[in-house]
Amino acid sequence: MLHQDELAANWDARDVTSSSSQSIPCRTMNIVEPLLDIVGVDVIGDHRLRLRFQDGTVGDVDFSDHEWRGIFAPLADPSYFSRVAIDADGGTIAWPNGVDMAPEPLYAEARRSLSRTAAG
Repeated sequence: MLHQDELAANWDARDVTSSSSQSIPCRTMNIVEPLLDIVGVDVIGDHRLRLRFQDGTVGDVDFSDHEWRGIFAPLADPSYFSRVAIDADGGTIAWPNGVDMAPEPLYAEARRSLSRTAAG
């Protein structure tokens, strides 16, 4: 959000003649959530995590209704799910089999849990 104008100006100033793609310049950038690393994780239930982000946000994410398929299938087992750890290189959470999750939707969900807690 801080550099949207600069990014848009750089995008507009790029040399489109050297590009082989037929892309349309982006005039506005809508970044939904900031890119923040997860710096802490606690298991607080069979499929519930408390996540701490680098900006100090702490929120709970409930995966209990999630259907685990494909490479995520091992996470259906609560004992395996509880083996979650921080992947410092990726700034997110990961499991021993290498499965990880993008931090942006986790941040959005953690922020929603703050709203529910404050309201209720």
